Amino acid sequence: MLHSQPIRKVVILGGGTAGWISAALLKKLLGEAVAIELVESETIGTVGVGEATIPPIQVLNSVLGINEAEFLRETKATIKLAIRFENWKQQGHQYYHSFGAIGKSMAFCHFHHLLKRAGGLDDESQLWQYDLNYLCAEAGKFAKIKSKDPIIDMPYAYHFDAGLYAQYLRKFSEKLGVVRTEGLVEQVVQCQQSGSVQALVLKSGQKVTGDLFIDCSGFKGLLIQDTLRTGYEDWSHWLQCDSALAVPTERHEKTAPYTRSIAHSAGWQWRIPLQHRNGNGLVYSSSHYSQQEAADILMSNIDTKPLADPKLIRFQTGRRYQQWHKNVIAVGLASGFLEPLESTSIHLIQSAVVRLVHLFPHQGITTDIVDEYNKQSKVEFEQIRDFLILHYHVTERTDSQFWRDMRAMEIPDSLRHKIALFQENGRLFRDQNDLFLENSWLQVMVGQGIIPKDYHPTANSMSLEYIEETLKKIKAIKADPVSKLPSHDEFLAHYCKLGK
Repeated sequence: MLHSQPIRKVVILGGGTAGWISAALLKKLLGEAVAIELVESETIGTVGVGEATIPPIQVLNSVLGINEAEFLRETKATIKLAIRFENWKQQGHQYYHSFGAIGKSMAFCHFHHLLKRAGGLDDESQLWQYDLNYLCAEAGKFAKIKSKDPIIDMPYAYHFDAGLYAQYLRKFSEKLGVVRTEGLVEQVVQCQQSGSVQALVLKSGQKVTGDLFIDCSGFKGLLIQDTLRTGYEDWSHWLQCDSALAVPTERHEKTAPYTRSIAHSAGWQWRIPLQHRNGNGLVYSSSHYSQQEAADILMSNIDTKPLADPKLIRFQTGRRYQQWHKNVIAVGLASGFLEPLESTSIHLIQSAVVRLVHLFPHQGITTDIVDEYNKQSKVEFEQIRDFLILHYHVTERTDSQFWRDMRAMEIPDSLRHKIALFQENGRLFRDQNDLFLENSWLQVMVGQGIIPKDYHPTANSMSLEYIEETLKKIKAIKADPVSKLPSHDEFLAHYCKLGK
């Protein structure tokens, strides 16, 4: 038994998105059984660039009981149907990774095998013609489609102002009974026998005690690293970008319902549309760009007026060896960092807290609980890591040393195996609990230029004429709703007035 006392009080160090998601979800689900106190200081800024999300955030908001219209209004949020990747395969090329299901799969036969047999997969652009999310993203359309037919389901996520989201969750959490304490940590008090954290002593002299501590102190990792020295697994040999510059700009006249990811010669640029502004940034390798070169590239590739000077963020891609150690759990940037190429940063916060809820050590912390938490965290980080590496490694770009290095690098065996299976005949197998479904791996592999050599033999159970007629019908079904939907901006204007 690592901590034999029942967990009656949880202390969260750090606010921001990580801290307030942790506070809101734990208090909502655990109620009066556990007291929660969050310690933060307004003098410490947050990174605040994680403005794009993926669909599981809807589950989080639903569990919390958040009204979607109010949420969109309060956080200046927009709808996200997809990410558009530009210049990743080669200069001038683009493809989408959407949240939708492409086509319609048959029993034991994924849709792309039918498309391959009919010759449509050899022209990669054909794949997305069977995706409603893509069609609506290109047309700038969105509305909630009320249909029981899953073929026209349109999953979505959000772009939002992370700072406003944290403020929104703070108000929500405090109404539930979370106690917020303002202050900077002067000292961390540990048990002399076990090394577990017992209290935080603030500069004001106030002492905040607890049974379980959640470290949301950002890259610093004040508890998990500075105090408990858990160590860090460095993945920068695979994901070489180690810096980012972020700058807000004025909003566009029309709000795109997708994120843009634009590859440059040593990194990539994000463009995220919000209701009140745009989020822009450049993720880059400092071994290939100086900070000034990066700033010049970023500022010359924004298309609306900047609202501030670029903000520099330094990071090291990787993860804590132990994200739960003794009675401390690292959440958010304190637990590790994976660049926001696939908008997974906020999801990793959500996932970490949900994992804690499932394994919550009500009667005390045991080795088995901690080991299971760390095992699941490790697998989750590694699966997302592989998906990000795929974008960099599978490319036809040779126009810079950065991209030549990416093409030539050794990749994890787990990723090499996935690529080989797909290259052979389009086989896609989702690892257990992998965040990304087969449809995501399909879009990125095909988008980056991997076209399977063959298709699965079950596609031969149907005649070519039948397959071609089926493809034609599916394409028509997918395209039919687009013309009937309002524009993204029209949807936001109407919907945000609801739920007041």
